Amino acid sequence: MKRLVVESWLLLLRFEWIMHFRTFERLYRIVREEPVRPTARDQILPSEELCRAVDIACVFCFKRVLCLQRSSATTVMLRRHGWNAEMVIGAQLLPFKSHAWCEINGMVANDRPYMADIYTVIDRC
Repeated sequence: MKRLVVESWLLLLRFEWIMHFRTFERLYRIVREEPVRPTARDQILPSEELCRAVDIACVFCFKRVLCLQRSSATTVMLRRHGWNAEMVIGAQLLPFKSHAWCEINGMVANDRPYMADIYTVIDRC
């Protein structure tokens, strides 16, 4: 688990840097282009364990982790470990709010299960 938390923490730092010094398009492209790494069925770690590692890594970040940063890191982490994950970006009109989360096969992986009911999905990558 320690290795997964460190890997997650490094991903969070990477996306923090991108969000601060680069553009949203760059972050989006990195997530979209991250391939799902083929992994033997018996060696795939549970998605819950990978999401938990990202959540724990968020605690060790220097500043508050935003949902876009967390969902980007979670999506990349899951794909690197054999899961076909998607980052989903949604918005709510009144009051205006936007949010990002990660899904596996249409099921929310790193947030509350009713996110798609609250937010209109704008994009998936």
